[in-house]
Amino acid sequence: MHTHTWTPPAGTTGLIFDCDGTLANTMPAHYRAWTALLGRFGIPFPEPRFYAMGGMPTASIIRILAGEVGVAVPDVDAMVHEKEQTFLTLLEAVAPIEPVVNIASAHRGKLPIAVASGGYRDTITRTLDRLAIRDWFDAIVTAEDTARHKPDPDVFLEAAKRLGVESATCVVFEDTDIGLEAARRAGMLGVDVRPWVKTI
Repeated sequence: MHTHTWTPPAGTTGLIFDCDGTLANTMPAHYRAWTALLGRFGIPFPEPRFYAMGGMPTASIIRILAGEVGVAVPDVDAMVHEKEQTFLTLLEAVAPIEPVVNIASAHRGKLPIAVASGGYRDTITRTLDRLAIRDWFDAIVTAEDTARHKPDPDVFLEAAKRLGVESATCVVFEDTDIGLEAARRAGMLGVDVRPWVKTI
């Protein structure tokens, strides 16, 4: 499928984009930040597991991984801060995922569009700024905005609410199984961008 020919299904009222791995090729930089942090604690994080957990907030991942290997992590918030700050030092390496950014570009101003991410607001907004696309979006929903996170549907439902559209008529662009499951639970059509990303 060539993205420039992608058209929303009839009746679509809003488009919702994940950020990391969907709009922005941030995953290698995030993984470098993760390994720098977790290596000091002796907590393993194999790369396939990293991609499988894409979409989950940093704090949740730390608690899960530390619990699995029995490592006590006294200050999860401090670890989250360190990991996000390390990622931000790598922001210059982040590039747009052109096939997906092109879809957002083609439909902004024609349909309400939002970003809905399991990442934290400061990191996500700075990533969008790096791509010079933050002002394209009518709403940006991040980990701080919902109590539950992907694969729960809350982040997508909140995005639809902020756009003022029916959730059932939204299309979600995602790059992880967790994110696509969240879209399904929200009653939205999920588009898996991974086949497009592999052609870059």
